[in-house]
Amino acid sequence: GDPEDGPEKETVCGLGNRKNTMFNDVLKEQGAVVFQSSVDLVRKIRAEGKRVAVVTSSKNCDTVLEVAGLTDLFDNKVDGNVAAEHNLKGKPDPHTYEVAAVFLGAPAERCVVIEDAISGVQAGKAGGFGLVIGIARHDEPEALLENGADIVVADLSELEY
Repeated sequence: GDPEDGPEKETVCGLGNRKNTMFNDVLKEQGAVVFQSSVDLVRKIRAEGKRVAVVTSSKNCDTVLEVAGLTDLFDNKVDGNVAAEHNLKGKPDPHTYEVAAVFLGAPAERCVVIEDAISGVQAGKAGGFGLVIGIARHDEPEALLENGADIVVADLSELEY
């Protein structure tokens, strides 16, 4: 199919677009899950004058942030829309993280990657980022460590910053 296929079209792209429509409907009806400890950490980091970016493969980043009431939380974003526009490779390739570092005006070795997926910690490690923190929400802590996390926590409230 074609990425422009409507949700009624019986193609892989049509199915993806149908799933996206359904996701947005559920998101608007039920809201987004917010990890308050993550929001608190980002706000604390920004209060100290440091810049923070969100990196996600999702093309729904703006909608999720809006529904969660967090549109002002990040200085920059590299989402699925930015990745498509600039032909960026996704995780485990570090390309999206590298572009986020450029947007923030910092070299990778001075940036921290915080990720809850194996592919994300692999990307942080491959990109030579200064610190890769794994959050064991979905994957086992050992798997995150084995794939590039420097440290792993169950929740960002465990970090002393």
